Amino acid sequence: FEREAHGVRTTAAAHRLVELSRRVLASVDELDFQVRRLASGATGRIRLGSFPTGSVRVLPGVLSGFARERSGVEVTLEEGEPDELVDALVDGDLDVVLLYEYGLCPREWPDDVTTHALLREDLLLLRPAGGPASGELSRLRDQRWITSREGTAGASSLTRLCASAGFSPSITFRSNNYDVVRELVAATGGVAVVPALGHRDDDRIAASKLPQASAYRTVFAAHRAGNSNPLLSDFLAATRRAVPTSPHLTSL
Repeated sequence: FEREAHGVRTTAAAHRLVELSRRVLASVDELDFQVRRLASGATGRIRLGSFPTGSVRVLPGVLSGFARERSGVEVTLEEGEPDELVDALVDGDLDVVLLYEYGLCPREWPDDVTTHALLREDLLLLRPAGGPASGELSRLRDQRWITSREGTAGASSLTRLCASAGFSPSITFRSNNYDVVRELVAATGGVAVVPALGHRDDDRIAASKLPQASAYRTVFAAHRAGNSNPLLSDFLAATRRAVPTSPHLTSL
């Protein structure tokens, strides 16, 4: 300011500071507005992880429903197998992951991971259409078997199912891609056991539910117990609402 006989007046520098401060104060107001939106869950980000079959059969419904409810929220996706996803979850790189557990291969998750059971899938026996009608594993001991990569829960589950029927399966082909498994069943006459989410109706293939009580796979949503993301509860609710159901899929 400049002193005058009867008061003060603003200088040219003061007028310039006023112009500059308007932009600064507007930025502060915008920052405050965005912080409030983040805190309320009106905007933000969910970092999601899923196994490939869940990405195909579960996530489309989840993401479309959540997008309608929370249009200002960004959702990112990383795919992997349960062990990889849990490691990323514990490290804080993901907010929510979809996991699975076979009935014959129970899992123990880290103490700080909270799980929510979403659905239970039947395990289906796949064999060429028009072949032997029996779905009993004991009658398929001499067949060529197709399963997932060695050491996976799916492969271990098959070994244990066959052991309960009194034999060890002769594995001819291995693939973690259920489309590949289905094509191999149709093309080679082999047989396979896949979870219901991994199968699509195919006229070339006969699919039947295995009768063993332990022939199932459970799908979970999981997050860190201490995750403070305000979007978490709404995303879990949207996931539960979008769980698919069918004769071989049961919501939990």
